[in-house]
Amino acid sequence: MCLFLYDDEPDPDEQVPAGLLHVPVHRQATGFVLRTFRTPLGERTAVAFTGRARLAATLGAGQASIRLAEPALRALASPLGIGRLVLDPALSAPAVTTEPVRSEAPVGTL
Repeated sequence: MCLFLYDDEPDPDEQVPAGLLHVPVHRQATGFVLRTFRTPLGERTAVAFTGRARLAATLGAGQASIRLAEPALRALASPLGIGRLVLDPALSAPAVTTEPVRSEAPVGTL
């Protein structure tokens, strides 16, 4: 978290229209499904990005997305019980894999 404010940055409480957002989705046979996330404290959240490059930098170039305005995204997330929207998250955990974690040192050595 940045503790310094700059003159050209809006106050975090100010609501500024973001325009069309890139919203991560899952592709399914019947269409697209909103991809949801969790905050570090476990709260479900919707995530959106202001540019395709920001989405690719955080979730990978292969992540499917659709373009939605903020009110449309909130309308999709609300029936799922999601009231929080995170815009342009910069940090994410590495992808979960099914492969076991392997140590560099052979077993039994110090």
